[in-house]
Amino acid sequence: MKILDRYILRSLVANYIIALSVMMCLYTVLDLFFNVDEFTESNAPPLTVLKAIASYYGAHVFLYFSQLSGVITLFACMVTLARMRRANELTAVLASGVSLYRVAVPVVAFGMVMSVLWYVDTEVLVPSVAHRLSRTHDDALGTKARGLWFVNDGEKDLLSAIEFVPVKHEMRHMLVLHRDAEGGILKVTEADRATWEDIPEHPHGGVWRLIRGIERLRTRRDTEIGTREKIVEIDVDTYSSMLNPAAIEVRQTQQWIKYSSSDQLDRLMEREPLLTNRILLVKHGRFATPLVHILMLFLGLPFFLSREPGSMVADAGNCVTVCGLCYIFAFSAEHFVTSDTLSALPAWLPLIVFSPIAVILIDRIRT
Repeated sequence: MKILDRYILRSLVANYIIALSVMMCLYTVLDLFFNVDEFTESNAPPLTVLKAIASYYGAHVFLYFSQLSGVITLFACMVTLARMRRANELTAVLASGVSLYRVAVPVVAFGMVMSVLWYVDTEVLVPSVAHRLSRTHDDALGTKARGLWFVNDGEKDLLSAIEFVPVKHEMRHMLVLHRDAEGGILKVTEADRATWEDIPEHPHGGVWRLIRGIERLRTRRDTEIGTREKIVEIDVDTYSSMLNPAAIEVRQTQQWIKYSSSDQLDRLMEREPLLTNRILLVKHGRFATPLVHILMLFLGLPFFLSREPGSMVADAGNCVTVCGLCYIFAFSAEHFVTSDTLSALPAWLPLIVFSPIAVILIDRIRT
């Protein structure tokens, strides 16, 4: 690593930490300002309120990072180059015989490292706190009972409960409809209460222990006067489910597929084929989004890598305009394509549209 690389990287890291801290704090403070009454409406003790706030934003900080990482990285890199240009350091670099493209190398390398960090955050950290991300401001600790209505449990079963209390890992008045391939009801499982028990060696990680559990089956018997049906009731004390308490919480938010890891998405696609298109879009986005972040760097670099004097404000405005259009396009691209056969295209559409623009801008740099 050259002295120039170390110098640029030190500035990049410092600017990145400052930008990350400011953006995260601003995001959190604004959200807390508008929703503080949600945390305090239950008249809980101050210590409980503080615990709820810490739990809510402690989980959401990983989500905020995944949403803002590309913008923060772009801002840190552009601020670093703008400061070097304003201090005429780029002129000194050029006078020493170093190309401006060489100056861009540590900047692009830094952007790649941050893209890898984004992937780790989205693939590992966000799924680990997905159940907490599904909670609302007024139930950040998961203590309130909520209704659970016909959640897919595997390919065919539907799970419902009058009350589900996440923090207690408990369901009350549970009902499970076991269906056949055509959607007909094969049997029904009911229980006054169900409590989750972790069993590491179990295929699903545990089972639901039932209190006053009953399984109702419909049997048919051919007789001389026709087919007779009979309802048979069997006492059961367990229910084997693919949904543990954390998975149930995640299913209750609209963004639950985006909160899943790639392994979870693969298993989900096998169990629920109807969600294949949405899952493919998310999976392709995991690989396309880091590339979009790097693309925004290439779109912004030409406005600051210049040996000619110019208006810094005008160049910053042009950079914000071009990169902002790319960011907005990437954010809204999934609404452009509605065909099921092109479900993965929206993830790659920003790269297809803006990559030629980036090549043209990079080629115009005079080194």
